[in-house]
Amino acid sequence: MFVLELTYTAPLERIEELIADHVAWLKPQYEAGVFLMSGRKDPRDGGLIIAAGDDRAAMEELVASDPFSVAGVCEYRVTQFLATNVAPALEQFRDQPSV
Repeated sequence: MFVLELTYTAPLERIEELIADHVAWLKPQYEAGVFLMSGRKDPRDGGLIIAAGDDRAAMEELVASDPFSVAGVCEYRVTQFLATNVAPALEQFRDQPSV
């Protein structure tokens, strides 16, 4: 699992210009089951995405293709974690650590 934290590096006016492209980029990831939830931070200085996966390099490549990244208006912090405790509805995402 991953927490993908976006931090805006440009004024909100520039973010708003790109938001439709960013939302269009999110959609296929939801359809593929990679992104599970996302939204703006409060205060609005970025956003968060919770993503399923276990390949950090692939996730970093994916976030680099976000129109926000391509335009240079945000920075991503990619945090990988093992979901060892989950709500019943998220049982399919539970990790079983080997150690």
